[in-house]
Amino acid sequence: MNRLAITKSTIAAVIVVLLIVAIAAGYWYYSTVTAPPKYPSKPIVIICPWAAGGGTDRISRMVASLLEKELGVPVSVENRVGGGGAVGHTAGATAPPDGYTLTIITWELSMLKWMGFANVTYIDFKPIAQINFDPAAINVRADAPWNNVHELLDYIRKHPGELTASGTALGGVWDIARIGWLKTAGLDPNSVRWVPSTGAAPALQEVVAGGIAITTCSLPEAKPLIDAGKVKCLAVMADERNPAMPNIPTLNELGMKWSYGAWRGFAVPKGTPDYIVKILEDALKKIYDSKEFKDFMNTNGFGMVWRGSSDFAKFLAEDYESVGKLVKEAYGK
Repeated sequence: MNRLAITKSTIAAVIVVLLIVAIAAGYWYYSTVTAPPKYPSKPIVIICPWAAGGGTDRISRMVASLLEKELGVPVSVENRVGGGGAVGHTAGATAPPDGYTLTIITWELSMLKWMGFANVTYIDFKPIAQINFDPAAINVRADAPWNNVHELLDYIRKHPGELTASGTALGGVWDIARIGWLKTAGLDPNSVRWVPSTGAAPALQEVVAGGIAITTCSLPEAKPLIDAGKVKCLAVMADERNPAMPNIPTLNELGMKWSYGAWRGFAVPKGTPDYIVKILEDALKKIYDSKEFKDFMNTNGFGMVWRGSSDFAKFLAEDYESVGKLVKEAYGK
């Protein structure tokens, strides 16, 4: 009997030990395998595809400083410049998908592959959020004979190929804006010749000097010369008028349903875990809604648009296809 009792108690003890081990193993498995690791736990880098001091860089650095406060880790900006945005976007797309490398993606991501500059597209990223949109505006010299868009279009119809326009490189955002505007008006995109430039600033100076007739660029870029009385804006390619310049009509008001411009947003490499994207999206939404960020954007003339991860993904796909059609029509690429 004693031996039997000892045997039973030993078996019971072994069973208890095995249960404890099983429970501990299950807890360990759950905590180390199924539960996501803490994020973030180390510094974050934002890749900016454009040079220091520009609009994209300034927005990047403002977001970085506010993101530090939201996430509690250092956030820095790294400028990876070259190839019309190709270098920075490619670097961001090929970074480790661990949430510690973000990229401020810009409109050029929709154009790079179509123009043959790089193979990177929106498909190589997982979008976090869009925070900015700056529509194109149609600007001419202050003493130009056209006082509205319809007068300008009538002249173009009667003198195809005579007028020139500029604002960026061939196939750049303001060039695509021009192509879409003319196409919407029922004109051949080549009825206004595009002169490549390094940006809106030199193009606007050429308008003032009489070297070209038109610039299609953002209102914030043209505003100083408009305020100085050297340039007049005939219309803006937006759904609504700009509150800072409410007297300028939209193309939509004038019977042309064409809205277009430059946008900026944030993304991480494809393959980044969804829970990390959600943490970053929530943090960016808090930043977007903050008074500090709104004051920064308004003071600098940057347009504000919010699209969360899902809506931004749809927007990127649509913009990519739209740019492709316009590039093919204008340049046969």
